[in-house]
Amino acid sequence: MAENLTKKDLREGLVQDVDFQCARFERVRFSGAVMRGVEFANAQIDGDIEDLVINGVAVAPLVEAELDRRDPERVKMRPTDADGFREGWDVVERLWAGTVERARQLPEEKLHVRVDGEWSFIQTLRHLVYATDVWLCRVIQGDPEPWDALSLPYDGATPDPRLPWDLAVQPSLDVVLALRHDRMGRVRRYVDQLTDEELSTKTTPVEGPSWPPAAAYDVKMCLSIILNEEWQHRLYAERDLQLL
Repeated sequence: MAENLTKKDLREGLVQDVDFQCARFERVRFSGAVMRGVEFANAQIDGDIEDLVINGVAVAPLVEAELDRRDPERVKMRPTDADGFREGWDVVERLWAGTVERARQLPEEKLHVRVDGEWSFIQTLRHLVYATDVWLCRVIQGDPEPWDALSLPYDGATPDPRLPWDLAVQPSLDVVLALRHDRMGRVRRYVDQLTDEELSTKTTPVEGPSWPPAAAYDVKMCLSIILNEEWQHRLYAERDLQLL
């Protein structure tokens, strides 16, 4: 009989003689994990891969190289200077414009459909509003609660009455795009004025709800997270639009 393990702490535990066929793992951490005598056939892994060694082969560099080969613009999501961040944001704006145009070809009710348990297209846009609120408006610019009522935190976030978190609401595409354009415009204005010196500065800790915890963060790291969020979630959106 299938069992669900939800919010369990199995650090340093032993998982032995367990059948995970057709199991689904979401928001799990395998850092430092050792797997021996395992069988991976027809399996899919989608996530951050660092220092993963399979049968003596360091896999992460191979995966990164192949993903860069498939889409050379992916390299622009790893800028090292202010001009690079401006160029990266140019790519984000252009690619997302194409994805939104593709979404408009579908009946709007389909844009509220969750494919395989993932966010719907409109929920994905709402989450990217939240990501900008977190890393630009809150962490970099110091606004402790920049949220819009439609902002959507990630599923594993800690609930807080001060955070918006309405999964049931179904706003129109145009309503969400207006909010999305506002947040994308804020990023555009910020990176247009960005200097190389600013990238190496630390943010001022901001108390309050939401991730990340109050601390000083590199501006470069914050902007890199925004780029990564934009890139990855567009890939997810394109995947699901294809299925829809």
